[in-house]
Amino acid sequence: MYATPALSDLRIGVLYGGASPERAGSVASGEAALKSLSTQGLHAELIDLDDVDWNALRGRIDVALLASHGPGGEDGKVQGTLEMLGIPYSGSGVLASALGMDKLAAKGVLRAGMVDTPREVDICPSWSQATAVSTVKHSLGFPVFVKPVAGGGSLAAGIAHDENELGVLLAKGERAYERYMAEEYIAGTPCTVGILEVDGDLRVLPVLDVEVPGRPFYDYEAKHDAALRREHCPSTLPAAQTTAMQLTALRVHRMVGAHGVSRVDFLCAPSGRLPVLEINTVPGLSPHGNLATMARAGGIDYDTLMRHLIATAFSKPAYVP
Repeated sequence: MYATPALSDLRIGVLYGGASPERAGSVASGEAALKSLSTQGLHAELIDLDDVDWNALRGRIDVALLASHGPGGEDGKVQGTLEMLGIPYSGSGVLASALGMDKLAAKGVLRAGMVDTPREVDICPSWSQATAVSTVKHSLGFPVFVKPVAGGGSLAAGIAHDENELGVLLAKGERAYERYMAEEYIAGTPCTVGILEVDGDLRVLPVLDVEVPGRPFYDYEAKHDAALRREHCPSTLPAAQTTAMQLTALRVHRMVGAHGVSRVDFLCAPSGRLPVLEINTVPGLSPHGNLATMARAGGIDYDTLMRHLIATAFSKPAYVP
C-alpha cells in the first residue's frame, strides 16, 4: 500500500484516449476529469494513450487517474505497465481489470459464486458464420443478444430474433471486435449499481434504472443522448429488488478482486429475476454518466468523486495480482 500524500502535492496524469473503439467515451471522461481537477486547483494533465512516452512517465506524474475505456485501456494492460513503472493508479489491478473486460471470464467467476448471469455461447473466431448461427440456435434458441466479449458502451451489439438477423449482426461485427458472444435474451429494465471506496470503506451507491421508450434495448445512441432515455436514481423499482442488486454488486466487486471503484450492470426482469450482465472496473467519468449520477444520489458531488477516485490509487494492498 502506498502512503497517501496530499492531493495538492501530486502531479496527476489523467490517462485517456488510446486506439480503442471506445475512444470517444474515454475522451469525454478524461476531459471532464481534467476540468474538475483543474477547477479544484490541483496539478493535472491529460495524457493520451495513443501517444504516450511510457519511459518518461515516471518522472512526469506521481499518480494516474484512469479514464481509459475499452481494449488496451481497462483490460489490465495499462494497469500492468503502471505497476512495472511503480506509478500508483486509480481503481483495480491487472487481474480484476482483465476479468472485468473479458465478459466470458467474468461470467465463469460469477457462476462459480452462484451469481445469476444469462446463459451464453462463445462464438469462436475460427467458426464459419453458418457454424456460429447453428451453434447459437441449438444452444440458446432465439431471440439472443449479441455483443463483443471485450467491449462496452453497447458498441457492435444487438438483438437477433432469428438466424438471418444473427448472421447480419455477426457479419457487421467482424469489422469492430475480434471475439463475440451470444446470450439468452432477457427482457427487463437495465439497472446499474456503483461501488466506491470512501475514506477506506466500500460504499454501495444508490441503484440507477433506465427506461428507453421505443428502443429495443439500451443501445449506444441512448447511452449518449439523454433525450432517448429516462433515468431514475435512486431507482423507482421495489426496495426488495434494489437491495438485492446492491448486495449482489458488492459480492461481484469482491469476487473479481476489484479495487476502489466499479459498476455492476443488471437486468430487472418482470419475473423478478436479476441477472448480472457485467462488471465495469473503469466506469465512465462524465459528470452526467452513470457513476457520477449514482454518486450524486448518494451525496457525493462530482469534484469529491474525482478526489475519492484518486485516493483509491493509494489504498491498494502492497501486492495486487
